[in-house]
Amino acid sequence: MPGPDPLANVPSTDLAWCHEAVQDVSRTFALTVDVLEEPMDSYICLGYLLCRVADTVEDASHIPPAEQAALLRTYDAAIDDEDDTDAETFVEEVEPWLPDADERNADWTVVASTPRILATFEALPDDVREAITPPVHEMVEGMADFVERYADEGGLRLADKGELEEYCYYAAGTVGNLITNLVTRGEIDADREQTLYETAEEFGLLLQLVNVSKDVYDDYDEENNVYLPAEWLAEEGVEQDEVLDPEQREGVVSVVRRTTDLARSYLDDAGTYLQHVPLRDGNTLEAWAVPFLLAVGTLREVSEHPEDVLTERGVKVSRKEVFAVVTAMSSKGRDALPSFRERIASAPFHQTPTSAD
Repeated sequence: MPGPDPLANVPSTDLAWCHEAVQDVSRTFALTVDVLEEPMDSYICLGYLLCRVADTVEDASHIPPAEQAALLRTYDAAIDDEDDTDAETFVEEVEPWLPDADERNADWTVVASTPRILATFEALPDDVREAITPPVHEMVEGMADFVERYADEGGLRLADKGELEEYCYYAAGTVGNLITNLVTRGEIDADREQTLYETAEEFGLLLQLVNVSKDVYDDYDEENNVYLPAEWLAEEGVEQDEVLDPEQREGVVSVVRRTTDLARSYLDDAGTYLQHVPLRDGNTLEAWAVPFLLAVGTLREVSEHPEDVLTERGVKVSRKEVFAVVTAMSSKGRDALPSFRERIASAPFHQTPTSAD
């Protein structure tokens, strides 16, 4: 006999709006939410939106760094149950930096809607909020620290491998912990839980390092951020503000390759995570296997066309391959992951033959 509905107290109209907002701000993450089932899809949807607010503020190059950090700390206080700061206070402080309503994109619509998102989140069960809130706090605090660290530069300029991994932890490793907090609620084997927490951060770091590798152009051109470490670039005779200089392309490509190598070093741990993640409360394997496999495909594309990440052309996995991966994972289990990973690493998934061909 089914138990009580964990979403019974969540306003249905607001929850539907939150799901639509995820579709608008991230087609990639929307794939994950789409293949989850209730109630996990709503838990992850709201957790993602809480993170997206902070991410949008941190990436806003039109906001002075000191003000960015202050806004992030106000937001951090707003999501703290023990702090008197509320979401409306955060929106009042961010309002001068919001684009006009008729020019506002989906990301800034989400920021402006923080009170609605937080009110919906606060209607979730206590144990769900307790699973989500600590990693979000850690993410927001880490982002604020990084913005303050590089306030004089006006944009992030990571120094070395250690700082790159630290940033990726705050940006995505925390999300790995958020997911793990949710799926380990209730009874779970102690060894399995330990394995999940030992590999959750690596799963997040893999995905974030893939983003660092493929988004060099957009990160610098749109957000004035350079995540390729200064130390690695210096070894190639390149300054961080020269990452898009055609005359420095060979050296930057070498660092891009080095970054993809670092990302690949996390593939095995991420695969281990997928082999152990519990499928409960509407959690599904394909929700996390799809981004994992698409990360493998993106690493392949970056390795084959590294110079493209330094231009507006960019690098991405084709829609046909995305569709093929989603379709395949919808009918396969954990045993298929190693062979799928191997196929995608060598060629687009929809173009590689299978044993049935």
